[in-house]
Amino acid sequence: MPDVIFNGPEGRLEGRYHRSKEPNAPIALLLHPHPQHGGTMHNKVVYALYQSFVGRGYSTLRFNFRGVGRSQGSFARGEGELSDAASALDWLQTQNPNARNCWVGGFSFGAWISMQLLMRRPEISGFISIAPPANMYDFTFLAPCPASGIIVHGGRDDIVPKADVDKLVDKLNLQRGITITYKTIVEADHFFGKHMDEMMGLVDSYLDERLAELA
Repeated sequence: MPDVIFNGPEGRLEGRYHRSKEPNAPIALLLHPHPQHGGTMHNKVVYALYQSFVGRGYSTLRFNFRGVGRSQGSFARGEGELSDAASALDWLQTQNPNARNCWVGGFSFGAWISMQLLMRRPEISGFISIAPPANMYDFTFLAPCPASGIIVHGGRDDIVPKADVDKLVDKLNLQRGITITYKTIVEADHFFGKHMDEMMGLVDSYLDERLAELA
């Protein structure tokens, strides 16, 4: 997974990129948790998602938001980080102009940013949202949600109460034409700790099913 540096709105952004050997391979972009609470592209959940897409033949990118690692700039309350994500997707598409489809995924703060990006980029085919912070940020922009995806949450998450994610999923499921797959790991906390394998098992099963449909 070579290091890459690409231009963002506030300077250089640092990433890790795997280029698939498959012609016209699909692409995936993965986004990390809150920069001011230790979130980086090396987060275990983000890395696991990255490896999952790499293993399925995707050209895959994860990167550090502005002000994290070697990425230039400073935290910008989400607006700037959304711009960073858009620049990252632009770069990924430039590297893969004939990609068959495009996915985004994120963990916590990264899930919020990824779902905003989903609203702005109609080429995105699906999403993976791990522990979306529905109690901290406004998700009403998902009206309507333009693509189907999976949300995974921990039943013992004391940072983002499950009830708030339940409400978000209920609203999304009122929309026609999309399917939100919602999975809860009863004993897991916000960081999934000892439940990483279970969480990724749910994601992998979902991807296998969805990608078979898109093939």
